[in-house]
Amino acid sequence: MAFSTADIIKLQMTLKGPVFKPGSAEFDQERAGFNLCVQQRPALIVSATCADDVAAAVRFAARHEMPVSVLATGHGPTGWAEGSLMISTRRMDGLSVDPEARTARVEAGVRWQEVIEATAKHGLAGLVGSSPTLGVTSYTLGGGLGPLGRAYGWAADKVRSLDLVTATGRQLTVTPDEHPELFWALRGGKGNFGVVTAMEFGLVPVATLYGGTIFFDGAHADEVLHAYRAWTETVPDQMTSSIALLRLPPMPDVPPPLQGRLTVAVRIAYVGTPADGEHLVAPLRAVANSLIDTVDEIAYADIATVHMDPTQPMPAFERTTALGVLDADAVDAILDLAGPDSDCSLVMVEIRHLGGALARQPRHPNAVGNRDAAFTCFAVTMGGPEQAVRIEAALDEVVQALEPWSTGGRLVNFVGAHAPVEDYAAAWDGPTYERLRLVKTMHDPNNVFRINANVQPL
Repeated sequence: MAFSTADIIKLQMTLKGPVFKPGSAEFDQERAGFNLCVQQRPALIVSATCADDVAAAVRFAARHEMPVSVLATGHGPTGWAEGSLMISTRRMDGLSVDPEARTARVEAGVRWQEVIEATAKHGLAGLVGSSPTLGVTSYTLGGGLGPLGRAYGWAADKVRSLDLVTATGRQLTVTPDEHPELFWALRGGKGNFGVVTAMEFGLVPVATLYGGTIFFDGAHADEVLHAYRAWTETVPDQMTSSIALLRLPPMPDVPPPLQGRLTVAVRIAYVGTPADGEHLVAPLRAVANSLIDTVDEIAYADIATVHMDPTQPMPAFERTTALGVLDADAVDAILDLAGPDSDCSLVMVEIRHLGGALARQPRHPNAVGNRDAAFTCFAVTMGGPEQAVRIEAALDEVVQALEPWSTGGRLVNFVGAHAPVEDYAAAWDGPTYERLRLVKTMHDPNNVFRINANVQPL
């Protein structure tokens, strides 16, 4: 890889957006992501404003034999982008809603919060994740698991079309009829096949839901987790939920009753009537007195209150594993690992209930993996690079402890930047992964797009 100042000037002349070189404040600002533990180190950044900018950047990278990395919000970094040409899509913020067709079209830099604001006024909802600060495109390409999942499926299931720049800089519109193999692969195959510059997806008719969080003192963790496990066997598909063992630090955004102690959070998102929701949640409320209970009828626009994910950048380490079953022994293993009598220091060990619409393929099947999983476990904690060895050992302990109940799979959006490379391949079953490799070989044989949850070409 080698390029000169003259090369950069020529590149800039083909672009509407700016180019940033290492050593400038603008470069550092543009490469910054949400996870402060990952310091992206590209050789050059193109801040694209349109698909033509993206295509020009990809062609420049190809001429100079550089890998291409893509950064939108930076919530899910999968590498350090070393020596790459980074395409920042943050300035690509086009968004339109068709309430009659119940669709939305977004460019690559749009965040879910912007979609929520645009669709809620029509009584419509996109399948947002637990955090509305996430970028719509990358989240959806990785499947997209959110609080409406059991009722409506993965975000990728709702995609109608995608605009793509390939490894040669060619611009395509990908639909079930145009480039069907790419349409299958892009929805669940993450960023392996090009740069998605725009996407159209279907919306669902949700104006309100019965949702929020019930927090219990950690002393009740045994009763609450076992009650939750049994409860998930009885609920309808309209109920999406999760449970988390939390050890939240004393920070301004954390409510005082939750600071510096073990708590258990049960997250609820039910798309039926409030009366039915209250009836369904009653057995959980009866287990113990709550510290905080926010579960009530809420507007879809307030869906962020279900998970209350952090909104400011933070240093994070993560691990995930998919579970085929959550029985009493699995709950006991989680309690031994992260319950009140453990020495666990992780900020969160979370179990999300899957199944329902998440287990079913959409009308046009896609590459989203782990549809056979009944639950997924997600562990996360905070810390700096100097603590990496200790933190990663603690996270690995979670995955190892749950191995008897694991399918061996991983949800690709939850793998985390510090996980071993084999965890990315575990995002898909064997036949799906081999099919993805074939598509990769057809459209990116030189693995230009490899700074991601990488699928290796044949």
